[in-house]
Amino acid sequence: MKKNYILLIVLLLVGCIYPNLPFAYLTVGITVLLFSGWATSWNLLGGWAGQLSLGHASFVGLGAYFVALGASQFNLAPWWAILLAMLFAGILALLWGRLTFGLSGPYFSLSTIAIAEIFRLVAINEEWLTGGASGVFIDILPQPFGLDFFSKTTQYYLALFYAFLTIGITIYISGRKIGYQLRAVRDNEEAAMAAGINPLNVKLKAFVISAVLTSIGGGIYGIFLSFIEPHIIFNLLLSIQIALTVIIGGRGTIWGPAVGSLLLVVSGEIFRTTFAQANMLIYGVLILVVILVMPRGIVGEYSHKMIKRKYAKRA
Repeated sequence: MKKNYILLIVLLLVGCIYPNLPFAYLTVGITVLLFSGWATSWNLLGGWAGQLSLGHASFVGLGAYFVALGASQFNLAPWWAILLAMLFAGILALLWGRLTFGLSGPYFSLSTIAIAEIFRLVAINEEWLTGGASGVFIDILPQPFGLDFFSKTTQYYLALFYAFLTIGITIYISGRKIGYQLRAVRDNEEAAMAAGINPLNVKLKAFVISAVLTSIGGGIYGIFLSFIEPHIIFNLLLSIQIALTVIIGGRGTIWGPAVGSLLLVVSGEIFRTTFAQANMLIYGVLILVVILVMPRGIVGEYSHKMIKRKYAKRA
């Protein structure tokens, strides 16, 4: 536990220094940090609780739209808009979970896709509120203490704070009662019930926390894009990318989502600039190789080997 907190602080310091380095590419840095936060948030539900969600783009879109509509139509500061998005996302996750956690097999995953699609259709058709398919621009934002939210440097530090927050909360949860309950429910739900754990309540807590944290990142993403378009923000591909980031990094681990986001975002950027039209093929092959060679994910495989080595020495 202490090692994880120390590592988090070290990475925070490195992150604070990064924009001042001569090779710093802030757009890539922001993308890595946002995906780290989204993937870490998703991991609470998909990794620790074992519930595969393919609809987390819903919460990203909620955060982005709340910020965009708050600024363009209601003259609402982004921090208040994000707080409202967090509240709405938490309530949605609570209701959504109560309706769908009784579903077994792939049906919960299918229900998450359906919810995201509903949000996309609502955003397209309710033009009076969302701007419809043409989307909505964020052209004016307040400047508290002289901070320019349209500055890439400001957006980078917002994304850094977001990644720091989500990983810090995950570290805290992993060593608390709810962390052990989540692992118990994921590994054997019937055994967890026999031990007096209510699986529904545990899953709901994970879902609500995951949704709230994802919506925060969605709000920062909205500021980063400055233009919100429903076909992009509620795209199934975004939900798949978030889930894939965790699967490659390591489900149910603390640092897996961050490692996965760094690998996928940076490699995707390198392949796009180096191999042009062939980049998606090479990118797909890389993902396939990692999944086949390391089915537990990068961090998951490393942790598994360390545990085996530890018990081998004792024997």
